[in-house]
Amino acid sequence: MTAHARGAREGRPGHAAAGLAERLPIMAAPTFAVMALLTGIFASDAPDMLCSSAHGASPLNGMASMYLLMSVFHSAPWLKLISRWRSAHMAGVTPEGSM
Repeated sequence: MTAHARGAREGRPGHAAAGLAERLPIMAAPTFAVMALLTGIFASDAPDMLCSSAHGASPLNGMASMYLLMSVFHSAPWLKLISRWRSAHMAGVTPEGSM
């Protein structure tokens, strides 16, 4: 456990903020993905920032596409986390046939 995580549990405000700052990059991509989904589902007929001539042809226009792109751009922390998890998992796995 890191010192930041221990500090957050012990109630020290400086360490709690540092713990949140460590988790913030992980929270960005799913937040933007949910915002894209909700915007695509509940999109109103109000004009979007990125208007097209075939307005309404795709649920991924305007704000929904912007949120989807932001989710993709903020996916690097998830890719690093998955890479670390796979590396740790592969290091603990023994080859078949050996004991």
